Parts: sequence; C-alpha cells; structure tokens
Amino acid sequence: MNLVLMGLPGAGKGTQAEKIVEAYGIPHISTGDMFRAAIKEGTPLGKQAKQYMDRGDLVPDEVTIGIVRERLSKADCQNGFLLDGFPRTVAQAEALETMLSEIGRQLDYVIHIDVRREVLLERLTGRRICRNCGATYHLVFHPPAVLGVCDKCGGELYQRADDNEATVANRLEVNQKQMKPLLDFYEQKGYLRHINGEQDMEKVFADIRELLGGLSA
Repeated sequence: MNLVLMGLPGAGKGTQAEKIVEAYGIPHISTGDMFRAAIKEGTPLGKQAKQYMDRGDLVPDEVTIGIVRERLSKADCQNGFLLDGFPRTVAQAEALETMLSEIGRQLDYVIHIDVRREVLLERLTGRRICRNCGATYHLVFHPPAVLGVCDKCGGELYQRADDNEATVANRLEVNQKQMKPLLDFYEQKGYLRHINGEQDMEKVFADIRELLGGLSA
C-alpha cells in the first residue's frame, strides 16, 4: 500500500504513523529521515541537501524530489510506504505522481487526519515541561497532581515560548495555508480520505484500519 499522511501540528500524525507502520509493515518515510539518510550515505543529492541545510536554507524541490526518488527505489519500499512531510507543495505532489507512474505504481490513499483549529490550539498550548527534570505534562490530557509542580521531582513547570497561543495560532495558520492547495489537488485526484482526529487515538486508528482493510500490505 502506498500512502501519504497529512495533518496539521497536533493532529496526532506521529502516533498514527507508528501504528500504521507496525500494523502493515511498511516503512515510515519522513522528509527529515530521508535527508539524514542521504547525507549519511554521502549520495550526490545528500551532499547537495547538506549544503542548503548547513546554510539554513530550504532544500530546493529538485533535490528533495531526487532524494524521495532514491528512497522509494530501496528494497523496503517494494510492498509500499507511508510518506510523511512530503509532498509539501503541488509541484512536489505532481513530481511524486510522475515518479510513481514511471515505476508502475500509484498512491492508494492520502489520509488527512482532520482536527478543528480550536481543538489543535487546546492540544498545542496545554503542554508544560519541568525545568528541573524535563518531564512533560498537558493541562488537559496529562495534568500534574498540583498545578505548576512536577509530580516526579517537585520542580517548576513552564510553557515553552513556541507553545504560547499567539505563536501556535500563527503556526497553524501558516501550515493550513500551505496544506490547502495539496488537499484540493488530492481531492481532485480521488485519493483524499478524511479521518476524524478528534476521537480517542485508538478509534482514529480503527477508522484508518477500516479504510485500509481492502488493501494488501
């Protein structure tokens, strides 16, 4: 099965990716992992990507697409893959269509884990971290016994600057604008399937399993 997983920050994409990979035995391919592997292997494209990353620049599409092509040609992808973080643009999505067509394959589904903005805000702004031992809590989903105090060591709990509401709201807006053309593209192609990500994580995965039930791994 050939899948793309999409969702805004806080939608639970990472959790569901782990569950899909474990259940179906296909590799989870994220952009960061691909870049790191290509750089470690010293491939020509990996060396190019490293030059951009070392400067803090975005890796251009042609390099990213080339690295994806290399990764999908590896033996562990013969029975399928789960792409995460790629494509990010319609140009990348079109390039993915072309490269899959060249090897006689196509996407089965693009799974979008759909969560409302206000729910994502609650999830992403509720995180608290212990200054002393680094333990992580959430005001809604995993609260400490005493507000502001770490259960493990009694240290002070704080909110990271990038977890405050204004920063999170901006991050969600940027991601949403970037994602919409992709969702529209895959809707038109007939690949897109929406999964309600506001449910319990096991129910979310049960819905994904039901969707994938007709596919062979």
